[in-house]
Amino acid sequence: MTHPTDFARDPARPASPVHLRTALWLAELGLPAMPLREGKLPFGNCRTCTRSACGDRPHMKAAGPCACPAPCHGWAAATTDPDILTSPAWAKTWRQAAAVAYHPGGGGYTVVDLDNADAVAWARQELPATKTVTTTRGEHWIYLGTMTSHNAVRPSVDIKSAWSYARWLGHGTGRMALLPDAVRALAVKEVAAAVPAPSNVVAPVRPGDAVCRHRSPAYLERGIAMGEQRITEAASAIHATVYRTFLAVLSAHGWCGCLTENHIDRLFTAAQAKGESLRHCEIAWTNARMKLGM
Repeated sequence: MTHPTDFARDPARPASPVHLRTALWLAELGLPAMPLREGKLPFGNCRTCTRSACGDRPHMKAAGPCACPAPCHGWAAATTDPDILTSPAWAKTWRQAAAVAYHPGGGGYTVVDLDNADAVAWARQELPATKTVTTTRGEHWIYLGTMTSHNAVRPSVDIKSAWSYARWLGHGTGRMALLPDAVRALAVKEVAAAVPAPSNVVAPVRPGDAVCRHRSPAYLERGIAMGEQRITEAASAIHATVYRTFLAVLSAHGWCGCLTENHIDRLFTAAQAKGESLRHCEIAWTNARMKLGM
C-alpha cells in the first residue's frame, strides 16, 4: 500500500492554495491533515469554543460533541474529510496558513522528532533505521504503529503519535519500519520520571479482584469532589498537584468503569481554573494512566 511519503502530487487537481492541496492529498491517503499558522502552531479555538465552552472533549481520543465548523481544538481538528477541508469555514484559515500538519496516530504512525544533530546521532546508534524526513533543525523518524505522544523523552527528542500533530515536510527517504520496543520504552521512562506518586495512593485493584465500591454513588462523588478541592486549594506546585490528583483518582476509581467523561471534565475544569493549559491536563492524565498501567 502506498504511504503518504511516497505519494506523488496530482498535477490534475484543480487549482487551490498550496497548503490546502497538500492537505487534500494527505487526506486521500487517510492521513488526517490540518493547517498551521506562523510558528508551527495550530490555529486557536474560535470564540464559541474558547476554554472548552462548547463542551468538547479534546482530552479524549476525539474532539467529542463539538460541532464547530472552524479548525478548532488543536490536533483534534485534523481530518480526512475533503468537505471539511474545503468548507467556507476553513477558507480564511487556509489563506493564512504557513504550513500543513498531520495527526500521525490518526494515520497509524509514530514520529520520533529529533531536534538537533546530537539527537539524530543518538537515534542512529540506538533506534532501528526507518523512513526519515529532514526538518529545519534535525530529522523526523517515522515508524508504522501508534502509541501515546510524549515530549522530552530525552534531550531534544519528542514522540508524536496519538493526541499530537507533526508538520508535513515532504516524502522523506528510506523504508519505514514497524514501531520498535526501543521507542515505546522511551515513553515508559518519561512517564516514570515525570512526577513521583504520592505515598498515600492505594495500589489499583484490577478488574475482577474486588467488588466495585461505586454501587453507592456517594463514594465516587466524594472522590471527585476531593480531587477538585485538592487542585483548587493548591497554592504552589500546580503541575505536580494536578498530576498527583489525577493519579490518586485513577488509582481509586479508574479500574471498574464507573469513571465517566463528566467526572474527568470536572477535574480538567478545576485544573484549568488554576492556570493549567489543556495540553498540560492531557499530558498529566495520560502519564497517570500509564503509570498505573491503564
